[in-house]
Amino acid sequence: MDRKIRVGMDISQMAHKGGVATYTKNLSHQLSKITDLEMAYFYSSLRKPFKGNLKDLRSYRLPPTFFEMLFNRWRNVSIEKFIGPVDIFHSSDWIQPPSKAKKVTTYHDTVPLKYPEWSHPKIVSVHKRRLKLVEKEIDMVIAVSKATKKDLLEVSNIPEEKITVIYEGPTGDFKPQAKKKIKEFKKKYNLPEKFVLAIGGIGERRNLKRIEEAAKDYNLVIAGQSLPWLGIEELELLYNCASVLLYPSLYEGFGLPILDSFACGLPVVTSNVSAMPEVGGKAASYVNPYSVEDIKEKLDTVMNDKKLKDKMREKGFLRVKQFSWEKAAKETADIYRMLMK
Repeated sequence: MDRKIRVGMDISQMAHKGGVATYTKNLSHQLSKITDLEMAYFYSSLRKPFKGNLKDLRSYRLPPTFFEMLFNRWRNVSIEKFIGPVDIFHSSDWIQPPSKAKKVTTYHDTVPLKYPEWSHPKIVSVHKRRLKLVEKEIDMVIAVSKATKKDLLEVSNIPEEKITVIYEGPTGDFKPQAKKKIKEFKKKYNLPEKFVLAIGGIGERRNLKRIEEAAKDYNLVIAGQSLPWLGIEELELLYNCASVLLYPSLYEGFGLPILDSFACGLPVVTSNVSAMPEVGGKAASYVNPYSVEDIKEKLDTVMNDKKLKDKMREKGFLRVKQFSWEKAAKETADIYRMLMK
């Protein structure tokens, strides 16, 4: 094409916290730098105004439930009414608006579809309703891991040729921090000198009961539980403070904490299921997440072997270099270009 490709992108997930918001923030920022794309952003939130410097942003102070009704159920108004004409529309994981454009969407995981018992029934119904629209209308689905692609093929009727895997990058530009900053952070939150870090979450998916049992001989700090959810700068310091990340989740669509830990030089003990081995490669230690004994044994080994820790740190630094948001944006832009041919 001689002209720029005009891409509409729903970035409403940035109103929330978590991995989807991290993906949306980083990808939208990197896509805005690509010269042959003309980006137009759609954002809706009743309570949280958009904070950022993206150009051509259309922001609406309306709840996501309104747009879920408008776009997923009533379907009598197109996304173009809100952002103008576009060649491509890249939807979030919540709404699938009618559009004359080519349609792209990202699946971060299939929790509401594969494990509905872990989600609120209303969330499950929204995702099931949206999946029917995706199956009927979508031109390309981006899955954030091969594991997520495999799950999509199991729970949906999306053809394999319409699913492309594009990996995420770390949450931020994380790196090892100075001892002084680490000491000040530990003092601020009254953290022990040595501790095992776990990541909290709603429901059973993060496997916290088994984590607490396996780590009972150590100081255990659970992000979002022992500590509040932290901003990006303090999150980087948290990863720098810990001795080991214990992340034996029962299921993850990707697993950003693994990359964030690698970037900060933090050894990782994680699960041998879903996307976690795909992200961790040979740099992490793997456990059966349903076995407290296995989790405890691997945790003990890493905590008490300095040489092993040092090797894991070095492998982690190398591993995280294989993932970046610049790469994710380039591969996403390639999808847009392919659809416009």
